[in-house]
Amino acid sequence: MSNVQKNNEAIKIKGSKFMYVWMFLASAGFLIACFYMIIHGLKFDSKYSLFYIVGGFVFTPFYLYLTLWHLPGLRPGKVLLTIVPGENGTVISKKGTVLIKNIRNIEMVRNPLNLINDIVIETFDDKKMKIRTYNLLDDLDYQIIVDRYIFPYLTENAGKVWDRKVNLEKLLRVAKYERQEQKFD
Repeated sequence: MSNVQKNNEAIKIKGSKFMYVWMFLASAGFLIACFYMIIHGLKFDSKYSLFYIVGGFVFTPFYLYLTLWHLPGLRPGKVLLTIVPGENGTVISKKGTVLIKNIRNIEMVRNPLNLINDIVIETFDDKKMKIRTYNLLDDLDYQIIVDRYIFPYLTENAGKVWDRKVNLEKLLRVAKYERQEQKFD
């Protein structure tokens, strides 16, 4: 579960400690494995040494690129977004602030260039706000956060769009989450 901190009216969403460890181990582990392949291949003590060298040199830039993209997210205590629930509630991020009533569509999208999940919020005035999650927020955690803190304050049409996206049976089965109240019937 993600790290949700409630203070006064604001709810700060941070990545889970498990995801911090997972992203660090993946980033560092792949780079170490690439360097190990290069060093082990340069010893030429195996008939696969050339494969080790080529593989190490091919994959090192790729994993270095991914590691550099993920480094800003590995800062401990990083707040991904802040939600102020209520009738005049807002979603606050580093990129700006959006009124919850003004949200037309909200979804998590994977960026194909850096493989990082972004929360994309589209508003009724045709603006888009992307909130970078650095893959510290799991898909199920994202759905629970939106369903619990944002969904009750969405407009009727935006709520229906969200209902088509969220799988409440899966959330109940996997995460033991049940929506408290049905807003739109």
